[in-house]
Amino acid sequence: MKMRKKSELPTKVCVSCGLPFSWRKKWERDWEQVRYCSERCRRQGANGKEGV
Repeated sequence: MKMRKKSELPTKVCVSCGLPFSWRKKWERDWEQVRYCSERCRRQGANGKEGV
């Protein structure tokens, strides 16, 4: 994979917090399945701000 500017990377919106996030190298093989921007959001699930 060639080097890209951060602005050229694909983005998604987190289903938990609703904020946009960019592609990361660690998600290279399963980018299609990534739904959350962070481990914290993944633990909270799609319900959003519960327990914050």
